[in-house]
Amino acid sequence: MPSSAFELRGAGMRFGDVEALAPLDLTVQAGQRVAVVGPSGAGKTTFLYLMAGIHAPTSGTVRVGGLSVRELADVRRRAAAVGIMHQQFDLVPSLAVVHNVLAGRLREWSLWRSLLSLIVPQESERAREALRRVGIEDKIFERTANLSGGEQQRVALARLLVQAPRAILADEPVSSLDPTRAEAMVRLLVEVAGTDRTLVASMHAVPLALQYFDRIVALRDGALLFDRPSRDVAPADLEALYEIDDAGPAASDGRRRDRAGGQSMVRPPEAR
Repeated sequence: MPSSAFELRGAGMRFGDVEALAPLDLTVQAGQRVAVVGPSGAGKTTFLYLMAGIHAPTSGTVRVGGLSVRELADVRRRAAAVGIMHQQFDLVPSLAVVHNVLAGRLREWSLWRSLLSLIVPQESERAREALRRVGIEDKIFERTANLSGGEQQRVALARLLVQAPRAILADEPVSSLDPTRAEAMVRLLVEVAGTDRTLVASMHAVPLALQYFDRIVALRDGALLFDRPSRDVAPADLEALYEIDDAGPAASDGRRRDRAGGQSMVRPPEAR
């Protein structure tokens, strides 16, 4: 595996007149666990989509596992380099779980084998093993629409296991889960990534980001605010990241305070 999983050099993204992500320089080493944090609208999803090769940067360059965005246009190369778990999971509700999981193998299969698998699932034991690892092996032939949201999320994770990319990106993987299930999902993501896969996840749950990830990348208003090891992130850093000001983003100090006497909306995380 290349020593660098992701390299961004002056990489930024604009949508017309809107700068969704200001140009930044950042390297993620292979095997790292990186949490991307920041308020809603900070540019976290755009950042992940640049790293996944879904968006081409409008400025600078992005390399994924040594490949340029142009090279990632090849579907098989991109699927081998990086897999992404979207907030909506991208499952087909009308299909059985086994078919959704085996979608992770489509880059390796011919069109004929892909069609045949819809009738007689190919490599079903591979799908069963992936589902066993995420704790829902018994759902393998269940109609996906019948599963709970948490179970569907595990199906999406099992699909990534079958895909076997070198890096996993997760966009707000715990945003719809209660605290107990949220921690279980983060722990499962880290376990699935292991020591040989890179894991980058956007997170609103800052205490979980600090507990389970090696490094914190903080975005605010489409710009990089700080990038440091999780152990070095101080409560003051989080205060600056999440402050809200009545004057809005045009305030002279670039920060926003809330309407309750300037108190921060984010409390320092529990000691780890």
